[in-house]
Amino acid sequence: MKINPMMFREYDIRGRIDNPDELTDAAVEAIGKAFAVFLARRGITEAIVAHDARDYSRRVKDLTLKALQESGVHVIEIGQVPVPIFYFSQYLLKKKGGVMITASHNPWGWSGFKHAYDYSTTLVPENVAELQDIIAQEKYISGSGTAETYPDIVTAYTEDVLSRVKIARPLRVLVDTGNGTVGLTTPDILRRAGCEVIEQYTEVSAERHHEANPSTLGMLDAMREGVQKHGADIGLGFDDDGDRLGAVDERGEPIWPDRMLAILSRDALAGKPGGSVVFDVKCSDALADEIRRLNGIPVMWKTGHSYIKAKAKETNAVLAGERSGHMYLRYAAPYEYDDATFAALKFLEYMSRMHTSVSRIIAELPRYVTSPVWHASCADEKKYGVVDRLVAAFKQEYGADKINDINGARVSFDDGWGLVRASSNVPALVLVFEGRDDQSLKRIEAIFRKKLSVCPEIHGEWKSG
Repeated sequence: MKINPMMFREYDIRGRIDNPDELTDAAVEAIGKAFAVFLARRGITEAIVAHDARDYSRRVKDLTLKALQESGVHVIEIGQVPVPIFYFSQYLLKKKGGVMITASHNPWGWSGFKHAYDYSTTLVPENVAELQDIIAQEKYISGSGTAETYPDIVTAYTEDVLSRVKIARPLRVLVDTGNGTVGLTTPDILRRAGCEVIEQYTEVSAERHHEANPSTLGMLDAMREGVQKHGADIGLGFDDDGDRLGAVDERGEPIWPDRMLAILSRDALAGKPGGSVVFDVKCSDALADEIRRLNGIPVMWKTGHSYIKAKAKETNAVLAGERSGHMYLRYAAPYEYDDATFAALKFLEYMSRMHTSVSRIIAELPRYVTSPVWHASCADEKKYGVVDRLVAAFKQEYGADKINDINGARVSFDDGWGLVRASSNVPALVLVFEGRDDQSLKRIEAIFRKKLSVCPEIHGEWKSG
């Protein structure tokens, strides 16, 4: 069977359910059958299945269950939950295999899959290619798998995370979930931790006030307005399926996730001095500076949850994360996955001990001026080629020693840096800039805009991503 190859991303699968060339019933079943073969090759005969709160996800889930069972897989269904609870269930139920049906922060009408084949271990490009090959050759297996349900996973997860945090003083917290799945669980968990929670756009709905994406200006602007209106100590924003966190301070100013990681590094490295902290190429120099100040080891790596998780395991990192808001608090729990709710709780725990405003806590970090994450539209089939050309051009102009090319081109200047890479999830290039001051930031951004202006594959205005 031939399936649209553009749905197969670097580390997951995403497509539109209403597009006859993407996630049709036949495509969903083929993906499920292929994953059963993938698991069988690794000696795995059981899989947990969960789904996000989009109404059509139940149909995708039912088709996936059917495909797995007809391939001889025993399925444990845990229902409608955010991604971190899906990962948590692997550890609780001791099951390596799993399928989480989610399109993350993509717009309503999209669906997708995070496939796991070890504890919180998801696909990397060679695994995705293996799935594609199984589908192309229809190398399926037959069997009579069974099914069961585990209905109390949210209760078990809630009790676990609350046992790992202690809020020292009451905090007034605005929570914005962008009408996504995490609105079903996180507000209640924060209340039970001792916070006063003001809910904003937490009801699940296809009609969204803004994207369920804490990296975008739409959610950040909404949180700023909410914090100012309600006099909150902090605003916390979560993506649709709960594995990414964003924030604004009590004035409504963005707290970029890499700054939050810098603060969390204090607790992480206090308990495990000399430890490694892994972060992606989009992160501020302020994070690396703070890690070094704390006598930790900064490790820069590729963007992407599968890559960061793998690097964190390889280096036995105490903490890991990405500028997009994925955070892995390995110092605080015996798990390997990214969990925005747990990260929020530990950040609030730190805040509650400091007896000062969050803006003053962030002001203690080294001062750099950082741009939002920008997306420049570029077709999926062209974006990697465009980035390869840009990497070569930057090396020729500035010298290879100024270019970190582990994931696109991160170009170092005396007064800052700029990054361009291909998005793993959408047809776009990703750009971030940082300078020692506003003037440096503008100068570096202008260099990149000029480079991209001569690329015919790029079109339209840049958008915050």
